[in-house]
Amino acid sequence: MSREINGIGVSRGIAIGRAHRLSPSELDFRQYQIDRKDVLHEVARLNNAFSLVRAELDALRADVAPAAPQEVRAFLDLHRLILDDALLSDAPRDLVRTRLINAEWALSIQIEEVCKEFEAIDDEYFASRTQDVRQVADRVLKALAGGRAATASVTKPADGEKLILVAHDLAPADMLMLRDRSDVSLAGFVTELGGPTSHTAILARSLGLPAVLGAGGARDQVQEHELVIVDADAGKLIINPDASELAEYRRRAKSEVDARIELRKLKGKIARTKDGIAVELLANIEAPEDAREALDAGADGIGLYRTEFLFMNRDELPDEDEQFEAYARVARSMKGKPVVIRTLDIGADKVLNDAARESLGLAKGAPTAESNPALGLRAIRYCLAYPELFLTQLRAILRASSVGTVRILVPMLAHVHEIEQALAFVARAKEQLKERKQKFDGRALVGGMIEVPGAALNLPAFVQRLKFLSLGTNDLIQYTLAIDRADSSVAHLYDHLHPAVLQLVSRTIKTGEKARAPVSVCGEMAGELELTELLLGMGLRQFSMHPSQILAVKERVLDTSRRSAMQLAARVLKQSDPIESRKMLERAAARGRLA
Repeated sequence: MSREINGIGVSRGIAIGRAHRLSPSELDFRQYQIDRKDVLHEVARLNNAFSLVRAELDALRADVAPAAPQEVRAFLDLHRLILDDALLSDAPRDLVRTRLINAEWALSIQIEEVCKEFEAIDDEYFASRTQDVRQVADRVLKALAGGRAATASVTKPADGEKLILVAHDLAPADMLMLRDRSDVSLAGFVTELGGPTSHTAILARSLGLPAVLGAGGARDQVQEHELVIVDADAGKLIINPDASELAEYRRRAKSEVDARIELRKLKGKIARTKDGIAVELLANIEAPEDAREALDAGADGIGLYRTEFLFMNRDELPDEDEQFEAYARVARSMKGKPVVIRTLDIGADKVLNDAARESLGLAKGAPTAESNPALGLRAIRYCLAYPELFLTQLRAILRASSVGTVRILVPMLAHVHEIEQALAFVARAKEQLKERKQKFDGRALVGGMIEVPGAALNLPAFVQRLKFLSLGTNDLIQYTLAIDRADSSVAHLYDHLHPAVLQLVSRTIKTGEKARAPVSVCGEMAGELELTELLLGMGLRQFSMHPSQILAVKERVLDTSRRSAMQLAARVLKQSDPIESRKMLERAAARGRLA
């Protein structure tokens, strides 16, 4: 009899194969005091373990195929940075010396300290970086124990079928090791930990592997080499499917392969509705390397370039030239297509290392006074509090505008005076560049993110001062509904179809259209196929999403007419019940498939 386990589908697709239960990532190790004469020995053990893991990651990095998605190298580089960070590599040695404890104990103490800093950041993406820290530290603990990577035990099913990995957690490096093995055909995976913003999820999407994360208890309920199905579309794992289920999923899997082949044919096609309304499909990226994937997906430009990665896991803040090179690289890659660069969007000072914090005049290790960082000093508030940090980034972005079509996006605006201050900083940055005789585009547009309900309700004043708007629906929903979607106890209440959310989205689009200020949606709503027709009906003409979602959304746009979209939006906006709204969208999608 078949069984199901629900989780979070973090990539699209279906995978059928035999399960391999990967051993848990946690290691049992002894905690004990040492004699002072043994300090050098324990420190040497730490040094050796870090060197072994460093060599392992470097070897993986060197073996990455040139055609591999850029995320592959980016995640290996990030894990290498975490490994070399003084907080993880030096601090345990100090603990061994000062507290006279063994290497494993010292490393475990420091892991918890580093993870606490990340978890204190009230932002799902940054908080989920604790998973990366634990994955890197787990490799070091294994090296200390003299063990091999968990993936080394994976063997090909006897019948030659594809493999479905079922694990407590899975690091990107382990996934790459498996995918590159010629004797194993990895079809998909399921983990008990993780969420949609984890690097494991992002890599699964970029590699095209169906994956379900957050499937609690999966390892205990699956038998080794048992036949399983990963339905990433529905976010579930099906164990021991019956004959009819297996036949249906095999049919669906074949249909999905055929559909992906057809989608690739849309790459060079302009996104227009059936009645000729043009729509821009833009990409969200996090690093310069991501621009290639955006181009490969046929993106009309970069709708959101998150710059936070440049500032993370380092002892010194990136200087102006380093930032300029990163931004200019994307601008050049896009060959004249627009690139919207968001200024630094971090919360509190905990994102930065102690050394970087000191360069801003913050005391090393000083605790933050904020009880709720999501409502405190973050994004534009943070940048205005540290003028030199802000001016350095603005100069770098402006300099990049000389080699491409670059626009500046200011996050988390809530007050008109914040807009005016931000524009004053842009003007000051321009004057500084003029004094240096450095090139920039003086006409570079400045826009603002609408992610605070107060901003969405005060739009007339905003559009008088800003040239374009970008709807950050992830935070807009969180703030409107007072829900932290990373909190599993209330995550089910996080609903993009809540009538208050839809009214704010519709209001923003209409106000922007009336003021002739282009509006894009850069949150997850933009990539949700079930919402494409609804957003088109609200008047949205710019969607910005992960590159992997662009072709599917383009197909939906091509199959939709403006008239039917407007009718659907009018009906949904009258609804007070999200359940009824969802039924309307499902019926509309069904009619579209039959048309």
